[in-house]
Amino acid sequence: MKYLLLAAMLLITFSSAAEQAFEIPRSSVVKLIDQQSKLSYPVFIKLPRSYSRNKDKTYPVVYLLDGSYAFQVALGATRFPMNSGKMDEAILVAIGYSQGSKGSSSRIRDFTPSKAKDWQLETGKAAQHIDFIAEVVFEYIKANYRINPKQRTLVGNSLGGLFAAHVLFTQPNMFESYIIGSPSVWFDNEYILSQPITKAKQDVRVYLSVGSKETPEFGEGQDMVTGANKLADKIRQSNDQQVQLEFSIIDGAKHATAFPTTLIQGLDWLYAK
Repeated sequence: MKYLLLAAMLLITFSSAAEQAFEIPRSSVVKLIDQQSKLSYPVFIKLPRSYSRNKDKTYPVVYLLDGSYAFQVALGATRFPMNSGKMDEAILVAIGYSQGSKGSSSRIRDFTPSKAKDWQLETGKAAQHIDFIAEVVFEYIKANYRINPKQRTLVGNSLGGLFAAHVLFTQPNMFESYIIGSPSVWFDNEYILSQPITKAKQDVRVYLSVGSKETPEFGEGQDMVTGANKLADKIRQSNDQQVQLEFSIIDGAKHATAFPTTLIQGLDWLYAK
């Protein structure tokens, strides 16, 4: 009887703990509106551990696309290296999908640089999304937090990687550095490879990465490895001395598993002390 009572008490304890929402310290969520489309986007923000005590310090900002997914990955991946002093602390800002839209339709619309005729979902609004980030997101972060405006990193994966490459080619100094994971170079008959590249006026660092198993041979719908290599070649062939490229192939990683490694290795390359 006493064992049944103990089991019941443990069940109540675990159930109560499970019902408590997990809170992320020094984090917040705001809704920002794209003035062109009038769509509302959730933006997730996480401040460094030293932020409240270092009143005069400014911080780099890492902007992540696919916010509802990437924010959680970035929180876990950066906690130890940033808190232990192995990596420079940074403010994490993750931009989610437009409210009222499914994640797939929001990202396909916002991350693609061209209108693809063979797609049923809306495409080709990357330029508008760039404006939203520059005019709304940047301004909100600048007005509310102590940031170093010269230290901005853009992180994009898959279609987000395609978007990051588009920003790099059209407005390279919008960010000081880029982490481009498994870019969807295949989109619209590899349109991104036909884009002209705007020369950077200041130094830009680019970390490009893809999983070694992101190919049809291992069950993927597209050959992401070939696409990433083509993108790397295009960046190199631009002969832009301001752009420093680091290209990595993650051994054994598939499309569903490559991003966490891309993110932490890219941040380590950019911000390791």
